Amino acid sequence: MPTNPDGALTGKAALITGAARRVGAAIVRKLHAAGANVVLHYRSSAEASEALARELNETRPNSVVLVGADLLDLSQLQTLPAVATSNFGSLDILVNNASTFYPTPMSDITEIDWDNLMGTNLKAPLFLSQAASSALRISNGLIVNIADIHGMRPLSRHPVYSIAKAGVIMLTMSLARELGPSIRVNAVAPGPVMWPEDGMDKELQAKIVDRTALKRPGSADDVARAVLFFATEAPYVTGQILAVDGGRSIGGW
Repeated sequence: MPTNPDGALTGKAALITGAARRVGAAIVRKLHAAGANVVLHYRSSAEASEALARELNETRPNSVVLVGADLLDLSQLQTLPAVATSNFGSLDILVNNASTFYPTPMSDITEIDWDNLMGTNLKAPLFLSQAASSALRISNGLIVNIADIHGMRPLSRHPVYSIAKAGVIMLTMSLARELGPSIRVNAVAPGPVMWPEDGMDKELQAKIVDRTALKRPGSADDVARAVLFFATEAPYVTGQILAVDGGRSIGGW
C-alpha cells in the first residue's frame, strides 16, 4: 500500500536523476510516498542509493530500482527510460535533478569547466528528455527540470553555472512547446534551500536569508513538494518556472 493515503501517484513510474542524496533524495521520498514507483539514478553515490532504495522497498516491496549512469555519456541515456518501462510498465514522470555546482571566476574559466557545468546542468536534461519522450507520450507524462533562481539573476563568481541554469529555464519553455500536447514540462527554481556541501561562510548565509521575504532558509522537502504539485495538482500547467526561494527573487539581491 502507498504510504500516502491519497495514493495520488499509485501506478505511476518516475525517473529521478541525481537521486541518491540531498534534493534528489527528498524528491524520491515525496513521490514514493504518494504511491509512485521510482527509478533512482545515481552516478557515484552507489552506497547512498542502495540505502535509500532498501529503505523504501521495505515499506513497499519492488517499488524502487537503481540505475547507475554517467549522464555526460549520451550513449547511456537511452537505457534510463527503458529501466522504468521494463520494471514498471511505463514512464510517467521524469525529474531532471542531477546538477554540478562550483565557482568559475571569469579569469579562471576553462573549457573543462564549461563542458562539465553545461553538460550536467543543460545538455543531459535535453538529451534525457529526448530519450524519454516516446515513453512519456504514451503515458501523457510530465518532465520537471530543477533549475535555479540564479538562472534568472546571476550568482557572483558562478557565471557558467548561472548560464547553464538560464538554459534550463529556456529548455523548459521550449520543450513545453515542442512536446505538447501529450507531455507537460515545468521547472522548479530553488533559492536558499540547501547550502553547498563544501560549506559557506555563516555571515554570507545570514545575508542571503535576510534577502528573502520569509527571512528563513528553505529545505529540500520544499523543492520536493513543488515537484509533487506539478505531478498531482497541475494538469493544465506547462512551460512554467516555479521559484521556491522564500521570496528571494522578488527582494533585493
